[in-house]
Amino acid sequence: MIKKLASYIGEYKRDSLLTPLFVILEVVMEVVIPMLMARIIDVGIQNSDIDYILEIGIALIMSAILSLIFGVLSGRFASKASAGFAKNLRKAMYHKIQDYSFENIDKFSTSSLVTRLTTDVTNVQHAYQMIIRILVRSPIMMIFALIMSFSINVGLSSIFLVSIPVLGVALMYIALKAHPNFEKVFKKYDELNLVVQENLNAIRVVKSYAREDYEKGKFKKVNDDVYNHFVKAEKIVAFNSPIMQITIYTCILLISFLGCKTILAGSMQTGQLSSMITYAWQILMSLNMLSMVFVMIIISRSSAERIVEVLEEEPALKNKKKNVKNVKDGSIEFKDVFFRYSDEEDKENYALENINLKIKSGETIGIIGGTGSSKSTLVQLIPRLYDVTSGSIKVGGVDVRDYNMKSLRNEVAMVLQKNVLFSGTIADNLRWGKLDANQDEIEEVSKLAQAHPFINEFKDKYETMLDQGGTNVSGGQKQRICIARALLKKPKILILDDSTSAVDTKTDALIRKAFREEIPNTTKIIIAQRISSIEDADRIIVLNEGKIDGIGTSEELLKTNEIYKEIYELQKKGDGDENEKK
Repeated sequence: MIKKLASYIGEYKRDSLLTPLFVILEVVMEVVIPMLMARIIDVGIQNSDIDYILEIGIALIMSAILSLIFGVLSGRFASKASAGFAKNLRKAMYHKIQDYSFENIDKFSTSSLVTRLTTDVTNVQHAYQMIIRILVRSPIMMIFALIMSFSINVGLSSIFLVSIPVLGVALMYIALKAHPNFEKVFKKYDELNLVVQENLNAIRVVKSYAREDYEKGKFKKVNDDVYNHFVKAEKIVAFNSPIMQITIYTCILLISFLGCKTILAGSMQTGQLSSMITYAWQILMSLNMLSMVFVMIIISRSSAERIVEVLEEEPALKNKKKNVKNVKDGSIEFKDVFFRYSDEEDKENYALENINLKIKSGETIGIIGGTGSSKSTLVQLIPRLYDVTSGSIKVGGVDVRDYNMKSLRNEVAMVLQKNVLFSGTIADNLRWGKLDANQDEIEEVSKLAQAHPFINEFKDKYETMLDQGGTNVSGGQKQRICIARALLKKPKILILDDSTSAVDTKTDALIRKAFREEIPNTTKIIIAQRISSIEDADRIIVLNEGKIDGIGTSEELLKTNEIYKEIYELQKKGDGDENEKK
């Protein structure tokens, strides 16, 4: 884990190395200061030698100034190194997530990934800064101060040889007990972020159902869980401070008491005792700082493990070394396809079973079926968002696993059930289909998707700013913008996954008419709940519980397929009832 994280220090190695260098120089100056103070007392003041006092005094001032300068420089380099390290970690994690397949993304919740990119990285950043600065400073300070104290009086210095192992054992015990609790804390953080994220994304639904009190209760429960786990962990860590304080003051009292006796016995001078007490403070404060670093490492260890988990997650889908980059046409062939999601407990519980299907390039295919019949799963296999469990899928006569994924997906445009728009202008959102698209191209696809009329009604037209998620446009408008965005790719295969459900039947018909007339060579796959949306398709596929129940034109299926016939009659009857009411 440490080796993996260290590889992301990258261009901040220089700052990471300069930090401990200046820390050591700062420590040297701080260790020299008590020695100079002792000389002023024991030699200068005792002998009333003003010149000696001035000479050592100047050296003392210079040491203090240099210590300050080295301290500032070490702090500056430490901050730059730790912030850069955190930046590289966030970048690496974000880029890694972009390479994940749907299967990988399903493994981590969105809230968990956000926590890992923010809270966990911040914890590791703070720990790294303390490691390259405090974790270097404290042992060096302790060693140098011990050497100086032993050079003054071996007997008094032996006190430290007893206190240091005692503290070491205590800190080890605290670490072993606290770490499991911090692991639980960060898992609860994931739950907390999930609750907040769901609430904010669905705030309109929450308010329309007057469920604010319920949401507050849900938040309170998970928030209390975070609090309780943190308190449990911090209670263990809290023992660190009193143990340190007891050890420090015991050592100081023993040194002061025994030191006074040594002075009275004539074996030590006053200045030496003064420097001994200072060195004692330096040694014990070094231990105190070490304990603080230790606590931070305990906290950040859980965060580091969670970060490495994301970085080491291997994408379930990868390009072959030799891959095809040119998609010949929009023909599609499913051959003996079985598919199940990797997290299925029942390994025989397939989402899709025995799918055999050939689609010609330029055909319009409708797909209909009940909820849970795996309509969306079927089309997600075409651009290789998932890999088949067994069997094969060919696009343009080539197995999708042999394609370069980027090349394949550039030729397959999908408009998903959940339409997603990003904050920015309408034009910016449309250019997701083609980054360098000019205004004429944008308007052309908008006309095909029947989006041009309503866009022109906005004051700023195509430069109208969309809120996050496109909340300032209606559901039907959002769907039409997403369809236009997909058309701008000029794909060989266009997949509409129930993406005209919020559009009125007249507009839906106009969109389908534009598809027939303007993009006849593009293979069009339309998933719909409304018969009218797919009635004029070249062929219609009826799915039932992950299996193909029937294939044919609307007229053929009305004669041969009971599921299609039932849906058709129910919808036509519903339309007739509505017309009677009017």
